[in-house]
Amino acid sequence: MIYLNIFLSEIYKILFLLIPVLVSVALIVWLDRRIWAFVQKRKGPNVVGPLGLFQTLSDALKYVFKEVIIPASANKTIFVLAPIITLTLALIGWAVIPFSDTMVLANINVGILYLFAVSSLGVYGIIMGGWASNSKYPFLGAIRSAAQMVSYEVSIGIIIINVLVCVGSLNLNQIVLAQQKVWFILPLFPMFVIFFISALAETNRPPFDLPEAESELVAGYQTEYSGMMYAMFWLGEYANILLLCALGSILFLGGWLSPFDIYPFNVLPGVFWLLIKILFLFILFSIVKAIVPRYRFDQLMRLGWKVFLPFSLVWLVLTASFLFFFDMLPKVSI
Repeated sequence: MIYLNIFLSEIYKILFLLIPVLVSVALIVWLDRRIWAFVQKRKGPNVVGPLGLFQTLSDALKYVFKEVIIPASANKTIFVLAPIITLTLALIGWAVIPFSDTMVLANINVGILYLFAVSSLGVYGIIMGGWASNSKYPFLGAIRSAAQMVSYEVSIGIIIINVLVCVGSLNLNQIVLAQQKVWFILPLFPMFVIFFISALAETNRPPFDLPEAESELVAGYQTEYSGMMYAMFWLGEYANILLLCALGSILFLGGWLSPFDIYPFNVLPGVFWLLIKILFLFILFSIVKAIVPRYRFDQLMRLGWKVFLPFSLVWLVLTASFLFFFDMLPKVSI
């Protein structure tokens, strides 16, 4: 009976985390469309529900009732598993995100490594979907996505090391608490810029949406998908975008910490400030999509391997040298 109670308690905690995340995904899709419309001087969703808020819900219902078509020549097992894996990996990363000093599902000491491992596995869903479709356009999209994710995960990894050198811990709570005096966006501003651009490439967002470039690959790795399986890819993509926005907020914007140590700002709950910072980064994601033209694939690879990688390595050496020279290296804790 004790073990059953513990099991049910953990299930409640997981649902308490996942349900708001899924609801947030629906809301940010609406926000995404409204921002694109605002930048391009259009109305955006404004008919279905007040201010078009129910437009995303109606789209979701459309996907639920649309027929799921599996190509006759596809590997059916892998074809079905691919979107499930993509959505699952996008959701389990939220387990270690601290919304306040006490509000976190799993406060593990290697939280940053957990997130890095989960995000690295995310490409498998896309590769599986592209390969299992047994079609040239999805396969080319999957190969592009694999090359793109590998390229920019290297840069993101080195950027995270820059932060870890300043903190001395892999725990996400400790990373936030280390920014009580100054947020890392100030001393590590170039790393924040590279992280933001790499996050765009990591999530296949414009201008780096080459794995699903409609002018070249129809819809890339998603070409043969329909109905709810297509929607799961879509949900996984937006959940992953929110996850990287949360990670960027924790690494560079002080996580749940208030920007002003004065009343009434310092009495607002930490989860409020974290959500505001996530929303700010997501708005930047949307604005970039609306105003920046798509890169060519060779330009994308050159940017990752010949610009971001050496620059982030040089900045890591400079950061470590500065901290060592002024005797500011933190005590390492794991």
